[in-house]
Amino acid sequence: MEKELLYKIIYDDLVEGIQSGKYPAGSKLPSEKELMDKYNVSRITSKKALEMLAERNVIVRMPGKGSYVLDESKAGDDRHPLQGIAALEPDPEKKNRMIGVVLDSFGPTFGCDIVAGIEHECWTKHYNMVLKCSYGTIEDEVRAIDELTAMGVDGIILMCTQGEAYNVRIMRLALDNFPMVLIDRELKGLSIPYIGTDNYAAAKELVGVLIEQGHKNICFVSGSPLQTSSVFDRFNGYRDGLLEHNIITNEDMWITDLNLAVENLDEFRDVDKVMRMKLQEYAKTHEQVTAYFAINETMGANIYKALKEIGVEREIVFFDGSENPFEDEEKFTHVTQGQYLMGAMAVKALGKTFKGEEVPAKKFIPYTIVKKGDR
Repeated sequence: MEKELLYKIIYDDLVEGIQSGKYPAGSKLPSEKELMDKYNVSRITSKKALEMLAERNVIVRMPGKGSYVLDESKAGDDRHPLQGIAALEPDPEKKNRMIGVVLDSFGPTFGCDIVAGIEHECWTKHYNMVLKCSYGTIEDEVRAIDELTAMGVDGIILMCTQGEAYNVRIMRLALDNFPMVLIDRELKGLSIPYIGTDNYAAAKELVGVLIEQGHKNICFVSGSPLQTSSVFDRFNGYRDGLLEHNIITNEDMWITDLNLAVENLDEFRDVDKVMRMKLQEYAKTHEQVTAYFAINETMGANIYKALKEIGVEREIVFFDGSENPFEDEEKFTHVTQGQYLMGAMAVKALGKTFKGEEVPAKKFIPYTIVKKGDR
């Protein structure tokens, strides 16, 4: 009885912290060890309190990384949060729900943690998951969606491919109110819930770091078209961050055509090498540029390698640092997105649509600016 009371005390304290805003959505809760020391209890007791929160979908437990608040709404339920344990058992009729996941692609720098978050949340909800990639083309995206709908999936989590026009297949699904959640990239104008990073705010903050260091001539580098929502928002954050400090940017400070430079190369050409050559040509003719804002880590790595080959040192910032950084990555400030939470909350949102519950049109996952040397 004493142990039961102890884990209830820890549980209630954590729920109160979530309700009060001490632990907002996306924030990290104290670890099992920290709770054990604070309440002078065994690890089993502190673990049980956290597991109960996870069972109620209030938090997600990330192996090796800790426990993070998913949504404060569950903690604010009118009934006592320790009641209704039996009601939390999975509904047998819903055990076999099938979720389709379509990503542009995924890798160590971006996407793997999203997949991990989706898979783990599907596992806890007894959903089956089917993963497909579009590889950046609308044709493959259409194929993936058609195959998933033919399989009878109950809903789709989509990292959409974007260009000058929207995918008609997605528009049709949206009009038919098919359960769907967008992840990382939104389709503005369509009523499909979006879960991702506030790319505008993160880019603005990232530019602010460069300006604090005294940089004014900052080059924006992207291989993806500006029409892509995440790229568009990062570009606007970059531009407005400069304007707030009375610094005007222009097209001469933007490199947005790198993909065009390499997309028609034959398969025997070294794409990264050609991309670095283009970056080196730019650097040689734009010596006034003292810093580069790269759209992602891959582009940041290419800029770093290109400049290093010609003996040029410049400040470089980017989005999406990885667990296994490229050489000397600790020298660069970057944005780390909450990818695991992004994936978990996408499943959570889809689950709400299955129940007919209202889902916010947009949900931002907290990001972190990691300054060089902090890794």
